[in-house]
Amino acid sequence: MSCSSLFKMRLVHLDLKGAPPKVSYLSEVFPLFHALGANGLLIEYEDMFPYEGHLKVLRAKYAYSPAEVAEILRLARLSQLEVIPLVQTFGHMEFVLKHAAFAHLREVALFPNTLNPHEAESLAVVKAMIDQILELHRGAQWLHMGCDEVYFLGEGETSKQWLQQEQNSQAKLCLSHIRAVASHVLAQHPGTTPLVWDDMLRDIPQDQLKASGVPQMVEPVLWDYGADLDVYCKVLLMEKYQECGFQRLWAASAFKGATGASQALTPVEHHIRNHMQWLQVADSGPVDILQGIILTGWQRYDHFSVLCELLPVGIPSLAACLQLLVHGTSLTMAPALTFHMVNEQHAGLAGVPCNGVPAAHSTQGLGGLSYHFCLWMVSGGFTEHVKLKVESFLGVTSLEMMDAVSEGAGSFPGSDIHALITQISLHLRSSVDALLERNRYVTGWFSPYHRRRKLIHPVMIQHIQPEALSLLSRWSTLVQQLEVALQLAFYPDTIEEWLEENVHPSMQRLQGLVQDLGEAADHQPLPTSPGWDTGQDP
Repeated sequence: MSCSSLFKMRLVHLDLKGAPPKVSYLSEVFPLFHALGANGLLIEYEDMFPYEGHLKVLRAKYAYSPAEVAEILRLARLSQLEVIPLVQTFGHMEFVLKHAAFAHLREVALFPNTLNPHEAESLAVVKAMIDQILELHRGAQWLHMGCDEVYFLGEGETSKQWLQQEQNSQAKLCLSHIRAVASHVLAQHPGTTPLVWDDMLRDIPQDQLKASGVPQMVEPVLWDYGADLDVYCKVLLMEKYQECGFQRLWAASAFKGATGASQALTPVEHHIRNHMQWLQVADSGPVDILQGIILTGWQRYDHFSVLCELLPVGIPSLAACLQLLVHGTSLTMAPALTFHMVNEQHAGLAGVPCNGVPAAHSTQGLGGLSYHFCLWMVSGGFTEHVKLKVESFLGVTSLEMMDAVSEGAGSFPGSDIHALITQISLHLRSSVDALLERNRYVTGWFSPYHRRRKLIHPVMIQHIQPEALSLLSRWSTLVQQLEVALQLAFYPDTIEEWLEENVHPSMQRLQGLVQDLGEAADHQPLPTSPGWDTGQDP
């Protein structure tokens, strides 16, 4: 059995609640997604959807127009990518509940996370959102309803009173809302199957979940983005869901956006290991129940958090993960496979066979292996032809170069953004810190005390100023290049936010040093002693 048959559908997730790409950039990456093995997209519009009527207030400043949504769908069809729209309908409703017009629909008045399921208007708003989205996605086979991380459910005043009744529970409240939303989708949009994230279902007792009717209405998406996810427990969870009556399940991995809210560079090894584990789950779990896998690419942890890795930065990781799913060799599918190390520090493990290891445990211990070894396992399952194709798509000379810390250039869409962000993320702050905090001339002769008073020995200007000016010039040039590159892929607010978070703090420190040096050089008269000006005549 080939790996591609384990996941019939392989969807790339576009999280548009942060750094939404311009349609022109999507036109470049969709063909690449297809070439790398994707056959679908999960588009989480959030505030980028062109809502109308009383929902128009939800639109972001640069929200797509209806014509742009139609163009995105056309481009997806050209690249043979099935589109599944995602709209949050329970938790993660910040983009709705932050607005004064909808704040009264919060489960807890102070927090905009979760919708109050007791309010009739809550369901009406959700229905209107779904109807508008599906109006522009006619013929969609699936709609993802979200429903993950429904924080504070049961903590609202109405819920507290409702929960005091003996027959009521938080699980019943959750299932009731999911059932109400799914019923609307099935009744008003026949042919469209609702999907839900599974985390709110995991701990619900099996008999209660089965009796709720929800398994006949939705398809759960089991998500886990860990590099060492528990294969055995995932298989048990799949079996539980199957016994509850769910006919189809989905998996969700991550190719970026899952290793830190402020992560700027994608740790490729983490994501490759995550997909290796999911292959083990698919190979060990119930047969023919997995519909596909969603490779999530989170852009924010929630509506109010900072940006994590931009899409171009995550493309090498996406390429490696997709190719692993399509062409990689599962550990349980290669009984004669012997791993040969590419990293000398692991040479002592060379030649250890993996045949005979139980499926649920066959990837344990990978946490200690190097990135290059994990990537070798990916490339080892390729034919040479496929390996060369991937390298050609990305414009890299070797798959081993696809590391988060690699600064090699590529030729994939956004590769210039990837290269510049890598340089800036790895070296800008460290180079400025080195000058301001570890340069002996700066720390010894131009400390914060000196800078506030604009005092410096003239000879020290010659030691400090050339390096400071050179560093400022170098980084200013790279930042300008990055701004130009970002403008081709993203809207102005994304560029402003990313630079303000990741560039401006260090650049402002460096510019401040250069400015203080200039002012100190012009400052007269010079002090006459280390004690500076005492206010007394000599």
